[in-house]
Amino acid sequence: MAGKILSGKKVADSILEHAKKEVQVLKKKGITPKLVVMQVGDDPASTIYVNKKHKTCVEIGIDSEIKKFGTEIKYTDFLVEIGNLNKDKKVHGILVQAPLPEHLSHKMVYETIDVQKDVDGFHPCNHGKNLLGKDGLQPATPKGIMRLLEETGIKIEGKTAVVIGRSNIVGKPIALMLINAGATTTVCNSKTKNLGNITKEADILISAVGKANLVKKNMVKKGAIVIDVGTNKNKKGKLCGDVDFENVKEIAGWITPVPGGVGPMTIASLIENTIKACKVLECAN
Repeated sequence: MAGKILSGKKVADSILEHAKKEVQVLKKKGITPKLVVMQVGDDPASTIYVNKKHKTCVEIGIDSEIKKFGTEIKYTDFLVEIGNLNKDKKVHGILVQAPLPEHLSHKMVYETIDVQKDVDGFHPCNHGKNLLGKDGLQPATPKGIMRLLEETGIKIEGKTAVVIGRSNIVGKPIALMLINAGATTTVCNSKTKNLGNITKEADILISAVGKANLVKKNMVKKGAIVIDVGTNKNKKGKLCGDVDFENVKEIAGWITPVPGGVGPMTIASLIENTIKACKVLECAN
């Protein structure tokens, strides 16, 4: 029997419907959440994603602004632009869209964003709160993944989890969330030996490396929850994930599709973070 499809779109739609009601309540109080996305250059994939974020904000009732910069912008000038948004009381969320040109230091760029406006959850302080299991702005994709796991109704505590990928954006933070939820968690990377032997022990398997069809059927435990974070294109140019979906779904208990899995959850989580930031900042002001 094939695994159940874990639809991110369905869960995200439910989250966004609730978010829309929250925004309506805030507007009655004279408060409108505002998100500013900063995009450097015109990477096609980034532009599509930025436009999706903007469209979703408009549908929910959140003010959305896209600030575009040429790739020649100076590092110091870019930090000044972030600083101006930090000081703007009408702005509740700031998101710097990746990828950035090499001369713009990722580390300092994300550290410059006001921690309370860091709706992507990349500021070291927000990573630290995630580590300690404290309330903060969690990275959007891992937050969405945890919500999807909740949707299965399966208790995470006591389960064996394997994360493939150790990025600061997905791999590390989702591993911490799983640990905090009580899972016995292993993080694998490109140097991991006998990867399939490790993944086959996983009750929860998450792949976030960006390598098409990396995870094969023989690497998956029967009945496992398989979360595919990868966004790739196969040899035919068709969008696919890290998981060999058609074959793995025959053995998995639950599996996310690509597209329609983690992607919509990332945007929904970003919207939630923006509303949360707005509430905190308006109370602070």
